[in-house]
Amino acid sequence: MEYRKIKPEDDAAIARIIRENLEKLELDIPGTAYFDPFLDHISSFYLEDSERRAYYIFLNDRGEVCGGVGFAEFAPIPGWAELQKLYLSDEMKGKHKSPEMVRLVEEEARKRGYQKIYLETHSNLKAAIQLYEKLGYQRIPKPEAVVHSSMDHFYLKDL
Repeated sequence: MEYRKIKPEDDAAIARIIRENLEKLELDIPGTAYFDPFLDHISSFYLEDSERRAYYIFLNDRGEVCGGVGFAEFAPIPGWAELQKLYLSDEMKGKHKSPEMVRLVEEEARKRGYQKIYLETHSNLKAAIQLYEKLGYQRIPKPEAVVHSSMDHFYLKDL
């Protein structure tokens, strides 16, 4: 599976993948990426400050967008990055691509000087929880800085 940094022309495809995933898991609710104000123009958020954030688009064998993952500075806590919006199309699920996607983000966040990587997820996302725990993420209490989130699982990993 190939990957590259997001481009504006990827916005519609990755927004569709994210929304379809959240709908299937009954997480098309406020406090999730479903209602992220940047979702339909996701590239603008990540390209605006490429020193502190990035989003990677993954392509299938036909060159079509089949997933994505990103990170950005977790502003409330200096030195922390936040793993964001890891989603795959249905055709790519079950092919063990998610660990590769997470490792890419970890390495890129490390290169930018982050010491830890944080993420939030939901108990409905059982496969994601298993993945994060298998990759060494440790569950932590909800950080006080998280105020408007429907997520109920919070993880941290040293980079």
